[in-house]
Amino acid sequence: MKQLIINADDFGRHKLINSAVEKAFRNGCLRSTTIMAGAKYFDDAVEIAKRNPELGVGIHFTLANGFPVLPVEKIPTLVTPEGYFHENYIEFIKLYVKGQINRDEIQAELAAQLEKVNRAGLKITHFDSHQHLHHFPGIISIALKLAKAANIPAMRVSGTKIFDGSIESFGQIVGRLGLGSLSKFAAHSAHTKNILTPDHFSGIVAGEAVTEKFLTKLIKNLKDGTTEVMLHPGTNNQVLQKFCAWEHDFEAELNAVTSPKILKLLEKENVTAVNFNALLK
Repeated sequence: MKQLIINADDFGRHKLINSAVEKAFRNGCLRSTTIMAGAKYFDDAVEIAKRNPELGVGIHFTLANGFPVLPVEKIPTLVTPEGYFHENYIEFIKLYVKGQINRDEIQAELAAQLEKVNRAGLKITHFDSHQHLHHFPGIISIALKLAKAANIPAMRVSGTKIFDGSIESFGQIVGRLGLGSLSKFAAHSAHTKNILTPDHFSGIVAGEAVTEKFLTKLIKNLKDGTTEVMLHPGTNNQVLQKFCAWEHDFEAELNAVTSPKILKLLEKENVTAVNFNALLK
């Protein structure tokens, strides 16, 4: 049996991301997404999720490059003077390893994010995190504790391959090696808590797009079990690249998961597109 979970991250970050998720679900093979509780277009994402009940919705825990749910005075080490999370995972980790990030604040903020999603009436299928921060020691234990208490059954493990996508710098190799090592620790921690994880992970974690070509190769060589593919679809590169300050090809990923060629290939290869609820069966 071969199952494919195509998960769109950053649900709620922008309306053009939200509309891409709905389009990819209705017209393509995307069956899963993860919502950012502190994002500006959270309410719009909730509406989309509720009118598409077969779309699996997880929580995209966020500690960097976004907006907190809690008032900034309750989480002073997590935010900049402007009241935003630190710019990216690199800035966050630098502070974290120096002991300048308060773990009690991490737990409080992630709990608030979880509470907001639950309050919106969404049944959470799984959790992951923005920029993979849930893989880090200390953070993974907090996330698993919260997930277990909330009966969230599953978690992403970003077991990235070093040579997925292009290699443009030595830093990319180091980053993928580091994330790969952390993912093994995170997976072990999850399994000790009886939190489920997919058998395999794919997707290009360094920012390159998951294209039709990438998906074609993946599907033709898909291993038995359940494979998650992480991506970030959107409907307008010009707007989203400026909004997210990220030179990502959002449109290419949307085109890939709605491609008639990909949909036909899934059928030909007897691959079923599912969400994280499939892990429970």
